[in-house]
Amino acid sequence: MPENETENPTQEVTGADIQRELMDMIAADDSASQISDRIKDMLYAKSAERVDNYRPNAANSLFGEPPQEDPQLDDAIATASAEINGDASAAREGGEE
Repeated sequence: MPENETENPTQEVTGADIQRELMDMIAADDSASQISDRIKDMLYAKSAERVDNYRPNAANSLFGEPPQEDPQLDDAIATASAEINGDASAAREGGEE
């Protein structure tokens, strides 16, 4: 397996692959700092992928073109907003969810 996801971008890494790799590192008694560094590398690669996916929308909005609609992004923003301002917990307590 490559040292990190950016070394072999054509290989798709699944959650099961990540869990397996981390479990192998733990079983091999790798140091905690190596495991921590690997987790950070994985998170960095995942966030870089999301930034790359959103980059066209940001570029379009900067240069006057209307942003592309992304229903998943809109839903995620609405959910996060509800969690942050407490509406979601109030709905759960009231049995609305």
